[in-house]
Amino acid sequence: MSRSQKMLLRVQSPEGTARVEVLDSDVTAHLFERIYEALNLNSFAFTLHKDRQRKEEITSSKSRQLRDCGLCHGDMIYLNPVNGAVLFEQSSTSSETHRKPLSESSRPVQSSEPGPSTSKVTLPIPPPPPGAPEEDEVDLQLYKVSGLIERQRDEKLCRHNLNGKCVHCTPLEPWDEEYLKEHNIKHMSFHSYLRKITSKNFVSLEELSCKIKPGCREHPAWPRGICSKCQPGAVTLMRQPYRHTDNVLFEHANLVERFLSYWRATGHQRLAWLYGQYESHPDVPLGIRARVAAIYEPPQSSSRDCIALETDPREELVQQIAQRLGLRRVGWIFTDLVPLDVSKGTVKHIRGVDTHFLSAQECITAGHYQNLHPSACRHAASGYFGSKFVTVCVSGDSSEQVHLEGYQVSGQCGALVRDRVLLPTRDAPDLAYVRDSSEHQYVPDVYYKERDEYGNEVGVSAKRLPVAYLLVDVPCGVAVGGPPTFGATATFPPANRPLQQHLQTLQALHRHIAASDSFLEAMSDLHVLLYLASNEALALGMESLAPLLDAVRLRDGDAAEAWRALPSAATLLHLAAADTGAEGVRAEGGRAVWTCAVCTFHNPPAAASCDMCAMPR
Repeated sequence: MSRSQKMLLRVQSPEGTARVEVLDSDVTAHLFERIYEALNLNSFAFTLHKDRQRKEEITSSKSRQLRDCGLCHGDMIYLNPVNGAVLFEQSSTSSETHRKPLSESSRPVQSSEPGPSTSKVTLPIPPPPPGAPEEDEVDLQLYKVSGLIERQRDEKLCRHNLNGKCVHCTPLEPWDEEYLKEHNIKHMSFHSYLRKITSKNFVSLEELSCKIKPGCREHPAWPRGICSKCQPGAVTLMRQPYRHTDNVLFEHANLVERFLSYWRATGHQRLAWLYGQYESHPDVPLGIRARVAAIYEPPQSSSRDCIALETDPREELVQQIAQRLGLRRVGWIFTDLVPLDVSKGTVKHIRGVDTHFLSAQECITAGHYQNLHPSACRHAASGYFGSKFVTVCVSGDSSEQVHLEGYQVSGQCGALVRDRVLLPTRDAPDLAYVRDSSEHQYVPDVYYKERDEYGNEVGVSAKRLPVAYLLVDVPCGVAVGGPPTFGATATFPPANRPLQQHLQTLQALHRHIAASDSFLEAMSDLHVLLYLASNEALALGMESLAPLLDAVRLRDGDAAEAWRALPSAATLLHLAAADTGAEGVRAEGGRAVWTCAVCTFHNPPAAASCDMCAMPR
């Protein structure tokens, strides 16, 4: 065994050149630690290379020695921050606030200058690195505010003048646990969490990965070999202390009632997408709220117990219309309702603490949808971290009334779903199953914490995992007052409902326009706009609809009337008015003519089946 020799290495960084002394037998991880200490860095979010062109990287390893990397005494290595990370201390003229002990809490703090006498240390928020995905508007707005919770002077406890501050009235941080508990806020907001972890150091957020790191050349590929360098670490599931979306707000109650009308007519469950916007939430420090303006039901087949989504040929068209209206897909909603007493309108209470809030299958589905809608974040190494996408379940509450409950799954759950680690169980909806390793996939050990009979917190294998560890509650509500994006009294049938009384037809369009107070109000409906763009009689398309969509978004009645007079729009509306059922109900002996649901032939009221295709009425 060769004798260890000392080496002096030069490290070139954006702040200059430094020297570190190591042994050639030291592992590369020790070199990273020595550089971290020598340069007084904020984090380990940096890479090392042997060349300026960054082609020969020195990776951090606890088994590979420096001599194996070809490093010699006097060599120069190059340090580069990861994704523009701020590694070096930045000067600040503000001083950190120290809370006084209780014995000094009532002692006044005098200030000769106006304003607060204490200040908080907040490191500057770094701008997004070049080429990073564009962050949501609500995130950009929240980055600009301090987030401090202002408190008024307490007349009983504060002994200072109006310009002073003490521990009883100094502003609180947005993650203050006592404040959140006092205001019944179960989870801090994601931006509060960011302020908390970046208050003293810069951090680089990374999502959990359960996959083998690719490119390892030290052994054959799995299942023939694996090493500590490429093997994913064991996963310990923790309850997530923050949430990316803090509230779900429906613009008016008719949104949900219109969605539930299908279940009330058939008894079958239903699923839909929520379209709206993300906005700041005033009731949670640095909080974000999903404001729901429309509900769209994609093609699906359902029964009393299950829902199966089908291919939606108009999905891209719906997205284009929503984007033109300034909306986006912010979540999904589904029903799990079992009637209890139809005369009273009650439903069974089947979800709760004693059973489950979301089943394992629903958690996996929620994780899949959150992975499809990631949230851009400047603090993440990949450019994305977590998701604002929400899940809303409509079920019966403890008082046997229809109730909305909102959820998100944790980032750990999203990673387990993305890496195909989590499976539903057949016998227990409140438990998920962690997949076993196979020759096709390596699965790391997964644990969760619970207390044993002695009160000690111990790790338990998560082969059968309580999904409660993966859930984050998101309160739901209905807005009171304020103009909604779309009309609250829409009568036009929603899309993709295979019911005779819910079919979208020219007749239904004409009745909807006639029942509305204005043409703008009639057009302020996502389902009406989608029908105009895709109906079989005269589909207008996005180019023709663009002026109308702008009029709806800007609430411009004159622009809507101007669009109504355009040739293409006038032709379609004339066809709707000329339709037999739209001009007035054709009656024979006071009874209405009925339309066949298959061939649309108008049949006499006495006919039991269609005269054209023989389809039963």
